[in-house]
Amino acid sequence: MARPMTHAHTALVLIDLQRWIVDRPWQPMGGAAVADACGRLREHFAAADSALVVLVRHVQADGGLAAAANRPVPGFAVRADEYAVVKHGLDAFEGTGLHEGLRRAAIMEVVLAGLATAYGVEATAATAVRLGYEVTVVPDASASESDAQHHEALDRLVALGVRVRTVDSLVGS
Repeated sequence: MARPMTHAHTALVLIDLQRWIVDRPWQPMGGAAVADACGRLREHFAAADSALVVLVRHVQADGGLAAAANRPVPGFAVRADEYAVVKHGLDAFEGTGLHEGLRRAAIMEVVLAGLATAYGVEATAATAVRLGYEVTVVPDASASESDAQHHEALDRLVALGVRVRTVDSLVGS
């Protein structure tokens, strides 16, 4: 049985919810469904005063942050009380200051969701484990290029000690 999650010292990290990524074909669910599930998580965590929400964007070199393809999908603009990270590779910790920001906020646990399970989510989760965070990945708020790739990535993460929990188990629905 999974240990109850408290929001004290917890950050929800939502990965790569911008147009050029969400619009690609994903499995076992499409990008729009992943974004919807991430939205549910975001609203739940935002309602908890002690939780931090982090939005991570992978920016294509062409066009920079302002390019239409690099903009967040509707509903995922960064809010005033959220932390934003721009990355240029798979791992949201690599060269971004994310670890330092989480430490300043006394974060000890990260919950990861977004795109793609076998890329940004997996790389970020593996680094978070190495950095000493307790890590949870939300499989029904993540997807990959194929169903098999999605599940293989989750299996690798579980082998590292990452917990896997559904959206409903986290939001209490």
